[in-house]
Amino acid sequence: MTFSLGIVGAGQFSGQFARLFRAHPGVRDVYVTDLLPERAERLAADEGLTGTFPAYEAMLAAAEVDAVAVFTQRWTHGPLVLQGLRAGKHVYSAVPMAIGADEIAEIIETVAATGLTYMMGETSQYNPATVHARNKIAEGAFGRLFHAEGDYVHDMDLGFYDAYRYSGGADWKSTASYPPLLYPTHAVGGVLGAWRTHAVSVSAIGVVDERGDGVFDRSVSRFDNDVSNATALFEVAGGGSFRTNEFRRVGYPSHIRESRFRFFGTEASMEQLATVALWQDKTGVEDISELLEPRRATSPDDPRLQHVAPELRAAFTSGSAPVHDRARLPRAFDRLPNGHEGSHHFLVDDFVTAVNSRTLPSVNAWVAARYTLPGIVAHESARQGGARLRIPDFGDAPQR
Repeated sequence: MTFSLGIVGAGQFSGQFARLFRAHPGVRDVYVTDLLPERAERLAADEGLTGTFPAYEAMLAAAEVDAVAVFTQRWTHGPLVLQGLRAGKHVYSAVPMAIGADEIAEIIETVAATGLTYMMGETSQYNPATVHARNKIAEGAFGRLFHAEGDYVHDMDLGFYDAYRYSGGADWKSTASYPPLLYPTHAVGGVLGAWRTHAVSVSAIGVVDERGDGVFDRSVSRFDNDVSNATALFEVAGGGSFRTNEFRRVGYPSHIRESRFRFFGTEASMEQLATVALWQDKTGVEDISELLEPRRATSPDDPRLQHVAPELRAAFTSGSAPVHDRARLPRAFDRLPNGHEGSHHFLVDDFVTAVNSRTLPSVNAWVAARYTLPGIVAHESARQGGARLRIPDFGDAPQR
């Protein structure tokens, strides 16, 4: 069984996924559309795609397109996903799921009503640390897990200025102020992708930016945001907590590892930093850094990455880590670029398999809500000076 796919957005990120979707044996044809037609034409030519559409609406109206993959700016995902689902298309979406609780509720309701496949492409689902922690939790190695920590630590100076200029045009500063806690899924998803629970309340603190360059300036920001660093403490169902950091002004080598995780149980713990990862129990410490280290698959000097800031290229050049089980992946992927610590291959395969088999993908709508909504509520908590707020939950996905 195969299906055809339309890619929405031909920016820096989508080209990596266009190549993988095109190579997957479960995908028949791949199309692309972009608000800047020349970008769509260039991507189609570079990757040998089937063709382009002049607009998203035209793509949705086309009977030859069965599914869409949304790779647009982060605050646009919710409405575009809903348009796709309501047009009868399966939908893959880059993160975040949406930036409002109402949009998340609408997506879940629409997926439930239509039976269509929705998946959010959260890279931390297959972050090596998350994969290893998930495996250890399944074995019971932690004992009772009671606390975890997830960081998305990416300084604006390390590639983000260039990325926002590329996508935002002359008005780029108004969107570069995107609130850190509204982009929570790399940190939250890395924790909850291993620990099968969900957040029920949160208290968060934001730090007002002091750079003074017009970014994170409330008078410029379309999000009325002046916070560049934020920390959230979550209570989880069943008892316990996890803490996340979303830092955009930080002295840290985010080009080496931007997402990192720690898990603490009654019998063992696991801690990851930029260049080292440790497994610890009551008898000693084991260095597991090699197990979690992706083997670079692509040179950062690859000509296809020339439009990507050098500090961001690591996100598109990593191979798989020893902890990854690649046995399920198409063999065509063995010779193709990977990214975000080995996650891209698995995310594409998850979506394609789910659409063709009519099964639930790993980060389905209900899981995506648990990765996204905590950050939305945390952002409101920070605006209220750290007030502890309840987090709604939509429950587990119904079985198909």
